[in-house]
Amino acid sequence: MPASVLFCCDHNAIRSPMAEGMMKKLYGRRAYVQSAGVHNDMEIDGFAIAVCDEIGVELSRHRTRSFEEMRDWGDDLGQFDLVIALTPASQRQALELTRHFHLDVEYWPIMDPTGLGESREAKLTIYRQVRDQIRDRMLARFGPPTEPDSDE
Repeated sequence: MPASVLFCCDHNAIRSPMAEGMMKKLYGRRAYVQSAGVHNDMEIDGFAIAVCDEIGVELSRHRTRSFEEMRDWGDDLGQFDLVIALTPASQRQALELTRHFHLDVEYWPIMDPTGLGESREAKLTIYRQVRDQIRDRMLARFGPPTEPDSDE
């Protein structure tokens, strides 16, 4: 388990906040976890909030931020042991921004649910698939979740 993980996507509004929230829920304090986007031009997505709420992951207070804002707020990309990019654009940005740091950048190709599905229920189904795809990758990469009462 890396000591610190940054999840990134295009807008920090759907996939990377889902990943950040699930990582914190599944693994507690075993790693410092944050998320960022290439851009910060959207608010957190309501469907992402809804499907994460179903599994006890709170996203409604998430504030989207870009890589640039991260730096402005004092979070240095070099402090992370692992950057997990969930989109091709965020992978390119992460590789560019971290070329002088010794850290790993992984790419997890996660489907973009934006604009898919006609009805509310169809949209929720697609967002659940994205949530579950991220969770499955996380479990495969980091192993079984930390016990809720554990202080690790």
